[in-house]
Amino acid sequence: MKTPQEIVSFMYGNDEFSSLLGIEIFAIKIGNVDLELSVKESHTNGFKIAHGGISYSLADTCLAFSANTFGYKAVTTETSISYFCKVQLGDRLCAKSHLIQKGNSSAVYLIEIHNQENILVSHFKGTVRISKDLW
Repeated sequence: MKTPQEIVSFMYGNDEFSSLLGIEIFAIKIGNVDLELSVKESHTNGFKIAHGGISYSLADTCLAFSANTFGYKAVTTETSISYFCKVQLGDRLCAKSHLIQKGNSSAVYLIEIHNQENILVSHFKGTVRISKDLW
């Protein structure tokens, strides 16, 4: 079975979208991955603040990487996100995953995204289906 680092490295190496956004891996542990992203001009919307899809994409990537570290292929089945404050151009976002529940065929995660001032900017909940397919 592959290690969490091998799995996440493989996933990231094949993830064009996360690379395009500039998502960086900060920490990898079994069940949890922490990611970071700096908000660029291309991430902003018509209000010149970060598009909501930036936080969502960061959290979704964090969910995918975290859920797969157990060595079985997992895919998202349901997500939701709440936004608490606006994200500005130049902000540094950090996504941290927290495993809430894991069974044989599903898992539930909470992903918190904080800015560089450690202010909670969004809260993401995601459910994944865990297959029997090994990495």
